[in-house]
Amino acid sequence: MSAEVYEAPVGFPFAAVVGLDDVKLALLIGAVEPRLGGVLLRGEKGSAKTTLARALAELLPGEPRPPFVDLPIGATEDRVVGTLDLSAVLRDGEPRFRPGLLSAADGGLLYVDEVNLLPDHLVDVLLDVAQSGVNRVERDGMSVNHGSRFFLVGSMNPEEGELRPQLLDRFGLTVEVKSALDPRLRAEPVRRR
Repeated sequence: MSAEVYEAPVGFPFAAVVGLDDVKLALLIGAVEPRLGGVLLRGEKGSAKTTLARALAELLPGEPRPPFVDLPIGATEDRVVGTLDLSAVLRDGEPRFRPGLLSAADGGLLYVDEVNLLPDHLVDVLLDVAQSGVNRVERDGMSVNHGSRFFLVGSMNPEEGELRPQLLDRFGLTVEVKSALDPRLRAEPVRRR
């Protein structure tokens, strides 16, 4: 199993996150209404964006639990869309497809931290698949199509650059995430933990 797919409990419940009611509401609306296209969380580092995304995945209905897939900023295109399984070719002499992160995210939540830093070629792939719900891969004489419908959650720190307009349009909801300044509110998550 890939290190980017999380199926174990996250350990910090969605409802236990202090404050950020607008952020939680946007995530819940996005999870209930997939036609929105996803939710973008804009805010400074350490404001619980990733914690909320992971905790939301725990609330998604389904048996088995829908996957939470983290698309890392340094992922290659092959890792995202899938590629030829070279070990199968060498072992069996038969070309086989090794699914990528978009396959793993099918039916679950795809989380892109620092989405504004994602390379342009991956943004294009993500836009195509998010729109169509199908990942089309052509590699080394293979042609593979598979379903890839997911709830897209992106997070970003606006100080690190803006999001491409095409990707910004993909997100139906954008929420500004602000850390609490009140020391009691900042200490409450530690107390709850």
